[in-house]
Amino acid sequence: MCGIIGAVANTEVTPLLLEGLQRLSYRGYDSAGVATITATGIARSRAEGKLQNLINKVANDPLPGHIGIGHTRWATHGGPTENNAHPHASDKVAVVHNGIIENYQELREELAARQVRFESETDTEVIVHLITHYINQGMTPVEASRKTLARLHGAFSLGIIFKGEENLLCAARQGTPLAIGHGKDAMYIASDALALAPLTNQICYLSDGDFAVLHSSSAEIFDASGNKVERPIRTSAVSAAMVGKGEYRHFMLKEIHEQPEVLGDTINALMHPGTGAVYLPEMQIDFAKINRLVIAACGTAYIAGMVAKYWFEKFSGLSVEIDIASEWRYRSAPVEKNAAMLVISQSGETLDTLEALRLAKKSGYASLGIINVPESTMAREADAVIFTKAGPEIGVASTKAFTTQLATLAALALHAAQVRGTITAETQRALTAHLREIPALMAEALHAEEAIKTIAYDIHTARDILYLGRGTMYPIAMEGALKLKEISYIHAEGYAAGELKHGPIALIDEDVPIILLAPPDALLDKTLANMQEVAARGGKVLLISDAAGVARARDTAAWTITMPACDPFVAPLLYSLPIQMLAYHIAVLKGTDVDQPRNLAKAVTVE
Repeated sequence: MCGIIGAVANTEVTPLLLEGLQRLSYRGYDSAGVATITATGIARSRAEGKLQNLINKVANDPLPGHIGIGHTRWATHGGPTENNAHPHASDKVAVVHNGIIENYQELREELAARQVRFESETDTEVIVHLITHYINQGMTPVEASRKTLARLHGAFSLGIIFKGEENLLCAARQGTPLAIGHGKDAMYIASDALALAPLTNQICYLSDGDFAVLHSSSAEIFDASGNKVERPIRTSAVSAAMVGKGEYRHFMLKEIHEQPEVLGDTINALMHPGTGAVYLPEMQIDFAKINRLVIAACGTAYIAGMVAKYWFEKFSGLSVEIDIASEWRYRSAPVEKNAAMLVISQSGETLDTLEALRLAKKSGYASLGIINVPESTMAREADAVIFTKAGPEIGVASTKAFTTQLATLAALALHAAQVRGTITAETQRALTAHLREIPALMAEALHAEEAIKTIAYDIHTARDILYLGRGTMYPIAMEGALKLKEISYIHAEGYAAGELKHGPIALIDEDVPIILLAPPDALLDKTLANMQEVAARGGKVLLISDAAGVARARDTAAWTITMPACDPFVAPLLYSLPIQMLAYHIAVLKGTDVDQPRNLAKAVTVE
């Protein structure tokens, strides 16, 4: 969600940085800042609120310099204050950062033991002080940056400048996007190529693990192993819509790849910056006084609610009813005392969900919304709202909006458990730690794309496909089938794997691929037994599991996709990615309109 811009040139860069920030503002932000290198050191200006506040400050107190970095921030670690705004700086280094540093607390404690004084609540500041520490030990700026990068865990992109270096800009990418713009006697970086459109149409995209050293007339890129590499330079399209897709063919693919970034933003917005515990300062619903939670939503958001039902009931002991919003509205459900309604919507404008919310409020329910658009009707009408940080989602088939909903629901379930006293502080810390690992795990899972493309080619001609899963994988199986139907027009269904023998097994033959979701949980043995039942009837199985699960079933499954090992609690988020990717690549092979599939709209505002 945060936006990064940087430039090293033979001209004043502050106007270029401000223009780039304006073009990045669509991503959403609550503060902004710029920093440049001058003859006397690092000059910096930051401001809360609208970008115009920063522009006004710079107009009154200009920042000279031929090299600089800028940032629009959507608050995650720490509130939307000027003190938490980027760039963060020491007397030697200034940094802008997009993403999540998972081990920042450990690094912060190490630096504090060296008497380093922190001025913000952010995870980013540890990067500044680590680089400064290594420079103070005698390393060059480039050496200090690479040494620091080796110690960071998580998904992130960075822009770094240094006191006394008026022709050196360093950049790095791990999981979150970063582009390099090649100009005339100037080089640029940006988290979104849209920001570079006025500056250059020659763009290259860093790959995961890349580290770049930029001068005004050159760029050197090194891969994760330290080898110098060349990344292809593309001529970007003039169309703003095409630029917005970056290196990707479709918005949907871009949004799948954005998930490490937006999940980091969403999760960090729900975690206390110091303790890592779930932190919902504006929560107006007291879960300790609620006897029943009703979840209402439509489409993919409804499936997110199905996963949440498992989490709420397991961790908080709260009785949960999940219903399609249009059905709940019309089935005359009895109103219970001390009940609350939770609505989930990306747009905040889905009419059936909005009307369910209104009926619930009229019936006396406390109401809570999980929504991606702050200005939406549901956001205004719900008693309390938690905003996901997915940012604009252009593709009709929801990807990053879905996983940010899951992340928000996971945190909310832990919050409910905390206030109801149903989990210990130690258990909550362990679970939130697993949640904070998700951005990095999602970034790792993206490396399975080539294998998924090959499998997509093998099965894209099927007329029917079944998805199976147990526990929280049952809703994810439904989501996989929904994604495939939406964009490829192949008939697909998601079932609870335990229901296989109660009907769906009649459909199985060699022409009906079975997609089996089997993370390493307590139900793995039973799920693998279902795979044997399918194989015994000639069915071809695509198994999605971790390395241990794949090893157990390699001789039975026709295809496998290996996911990073993860805790079962967060498996619904991680296992959403391969089913999204599979649906996407099948749809591309089918030649459908991936971003705007027939008969569908992004926000359903009619009944």
